[in-house]
Parts: sequence; C-alpha cells; structure tokens
Amino acid sequence: MIDLSLNTELRSGNQKAYEVLYSLTAARLRNYCKLFLKDNILIEDFVQNSYVKLWEMRSSIKKDKSVESLLFTIVRNQCLNYLRDQKMHQDNFSIDNIPKSDLQYLYQLDFTGKEEKTLEEKLFQALKESIDNLPDRQKEILIKCKIEGKKQKDVAAELGISIKAIEKSLSKSKHHLHLDLIRQFPTLTVLISILLK
Repeated sequence: MIDLSLNTELRSGNQKAYEVLYSLTAARLRNYCKLFLKDNILIEDFVQNSYVKLWEMRSSIKKDKSVESLLFTIVRNQCLNYLRDQKMHQDNFSIDNIPKSDLQYLYQLDFTGKEEKTLEEKLFQALKESIDNLPDRQKEILIKCKIEGKKQKDVAAELGISIKAIEKSLSKSKHHLHLDLIRQFPTLTVLISILLK
C-alpha cells in the first residue's frame, strides 16, 4: 500500500514522486494486465499509458484516496476496452482465446486499501452470492466441477447421474450466473464471459 502522503507530491507534479510510484507499482501493474492480455508489448504500452494518463489527470488526485486504485482502474479500463474492441471488430476473435491465467484469484487483490472494495472484489462477491442462490443440485455440481476442479465423469459417478446430466446442469448454472452478473455489472460483459468460460 502506497503512503497517502505521496499523493500531495504526485498531485503537484513532483517527478521524483512519480519515479517512486513507478518503482512500487509497475511490476504489479504488468502482472495485473496479464490477467487480461498475453501480448507483452501491448501490456507494456498499457502500463506506460496508465502513468501518462495519471500525469495528465494529476490535479484530480485526492489526498485521502488510493492512487494505486486509480492506476489499476486506468489499466483495467484500457484492457477491457481493448478486448471489447477486438471482439467487435475481428470476425475471428474468440473470447475462448483469452487466457484466464489467475483470474479466479482476482478477489484476493486489494489495490484500494480499506476505503472501498475493488470492482473485482464486488464482482466476485456477486458471483459467490449468485452461486449460493442456485438450486442445491446445480450448486453442488458447479462447485465440484468448476471450483474443486473435479472431472465431469468423476462427479457423475459420485452423484450417480449421467455425464449428460452434469453437462446440462453446468450449462443451466452458467446461463443463470451470466444473466445475474450482467444485470449487476452491464459494462463488464467481456470480463464476465472470461470468468464463466
């Protein structure tokens, strides 16, 4: 967590303060981008652009708010906008080609300090609640297959049902979760599609 006293220096345009911020956050920012993208050149461009954008909007840096949160929001928006544009403009673009990497661990990332939850934390809390609201059997199958990572055939044998029944249950669960999350987070269509792949 960045010391909030740095915010005043950043706001005033102190170049040394930006060098300190860069040294403390650049590696994490790159790793965060890798959750969305696999092109290292593009990742580096987005990271550099994030610091440029922060410089351009330095007068809006608040003394008591996390500048890390602002940086990660800037880079996340660049990634999501890029993925959205790729999906819209390339006929051969497939959401299945986007590496999930460690996306399932996004909820553990806390870039905002204690003042508020990150968007990812809110999304994963909504996902957990949506899973909890599934019918018991669907919830059990989803947890065993997607969270515990068991093979469908093993879950089918364990529960005494067919693999087709497992597939149908998972399809229904994903459809329900997708609709529920899109309703709550309409601007995160791409991220939700990756999450529920």
